[in-house]
Amino acid sequence: MQPFIAAMSKVRQAFFAAIIRSLLRTKSLLQTILNIWISPSIIKGENVEASANGGATASSRNGRKIGKDKFLEMVEKAFRPASSRKRLGELSEGLKKQFLESMEDNPLCMLPSYNYQLPSGDERGTFLALDVGGSTFRVALIELSGRDAGAGQEGRILKGATFKINHGVKQLKGVLFFDWMAERIEETLSGQTGGHDMSDTPLSMGLAWSFPIEQTSLRSGLLQGMGKFFLAADGLLGHDLGDLIQASCSRRGLNVQLNAIVNDSSATLLSKAYSDPTTRFALILGTGVNAAIHLPVHTFALPKFGTRPDEWHRCAKHVIVNTELSMFGAGILPSTIWDDELRSVHPNPTFQPLEHFVSGGYLGEIVRLVLVDGIQTAGLFGGVVPPALRESYSLETETISYMESDHSENLSKATAIFSSRHPSSSPPTLSDIQAVRTIASLVSTRASALVATGVHALWCLRNEAESIAAHQTEHTLVAYNGSVLENYPNFKSNCQGFLDQLVEGSGGRRGVVELMYAEESSLLGAAVAGAVAALDVSDVVTGRLGGLHGRIGWWDDMGWIQEGS
Repeated sequence: MQPFIAAMSKVRQAFFAAIIRSLLRTKSLLQTILNIWISPSIIKGENVEASANGGATASSRNGRKIGKDKFLEMVEKAFRPASSRKRLGELSEGLKKQFLESMEDNPLCMLPSYNYQLPSGDERGTFLALDVGGSTFRVALIELSGRDAGAGQEGRILKGATFKINHGVKQLKGVLFFDWMAERIEETLSGQTGGHDMSDTPLSMGLAWSFPIEQTSLRSGLLQGMGKFFLAADGLLGHDLGDLIQASCSRRGLNVQLNAIVNDSSATLLSKAYSDPTTRFALILGTGVNAAIHLPVHTFALPKFGTRPDEWHRCAKHVIVNTELSMFGAGILPSTIWDDELRSVHPNPTFQPLEHFVSGGYLGEIVRLVLVDGIQTAGLFGGVVPPALRESYSLETETISYMESDHSENLSKATAIFSSRHPSSSPPTLSDIQAVRTIASLVSTRASALVATGVHALWCLRNEAESIAAHQTEHTLVAYNGSVLENYPNFKSNCQGFLDQLVEGSGGRRGVVELMYAEESSLLGAAVAGAVAALDVSDVVTGRLGGLHGRIGWWDDMGWIQEGS
């Protein structure tokens, strides 16, 4: 008798919970009663649980069940139109308008860097490159051999190391974190003279920094909160990042000089521009999304440059711009009910609109929301939501990437990986796995179209700024990297295809804007930035970068050999 009473109590609680939820949505008691009468499944425990975990479904919205084919047709109708040339062209115009508005006074995006020179390709020597990310710190000694060295030979890593930034490292407060960095640099440089006190000339160093700073010169910037559980900024907010790193290196007896600080998108642009002078854009698409663009200085309102030396303004005709592309698209992106659901429970739903539609941090979650809806509405997976799938962000983009890469007849690999990560009392059928792949393909294809549209909008912006007609534009490279573009099946090719369509629609030639992979872009870009800064005579003259000259020479099995020695 006791179990029966407990069961009835649960049913009663679920019943009243369903009434309250439905009332909050419909504001109608009659409609609520009709919904529950027509679809009593909405008071079942599994649906209540899934809704509590961000899985609100079509069945709980309209109180009716539909077939699998009908559901997938509904999903396709929701996602496919977003990829039409007409819609993408309109979106490109909207994004370009937002770019232009942000070039007036927005302090968060379309940020002109201090990098006003692209590499000539003649920079040569050995440079130290640092890349600080959210989970790794990479150090590399890089030899730049010049653009005429031949494809793939322009820059090579002579010696390098990758260090894990674990929780303990993240908890290092203040200068302790930068001292840890200096120790790792010393460890990497051990066994050679360059970069130590016994070397005659400081080893030029470039830094790719993946955290917010308020940049005040090419080699300096005010430290801001790093987030992601890092405590390095504790007690050091507003301190100069370049000076902090320089001081820690000096305490270790390292004869190095930090010449340039760049973010990941600027580093990617610089790395490819060193080997190919047609590079004018960079695109990063992994967990997040960002882009860089090379634009004329005159296109920006003067306040966007803040306080900079007169010499910078005299020298700078163009500037590399960190667009913070993720922040654009508010009010104009093609949202579905599942995108709305994602944002409804997001702690900061309006901060990075585009990122929610295209990045690896969210693609899996969009697919999860659609899939849970299909399970509860159309009976996918036998109508049973796998327990692990009820948790928000439990379906990783990596998982759907692996599933989309399986083209076998029985989809055995896709079935195995999904089942291992999301086991269920109702094992998926071939039809279920096909449905997941269909949903993932629709979501990823839309994402590739939106990314291409962002690039096209930037291309149009640059054409207008340079007074270049679309039909007169020459071949231009978009340097790219990031896990989604590099690894997600067909993403890059789809993105290129949509970009070609948009360029043609604007009067340009197919293929005139080309996505090109930038290998080791953060490290190579940091080295190139350091090389450009070190050899910039105008900065040396003004004293802002006094004494910064590239280490001209080469490296062999005996170590560093100074040119002329």
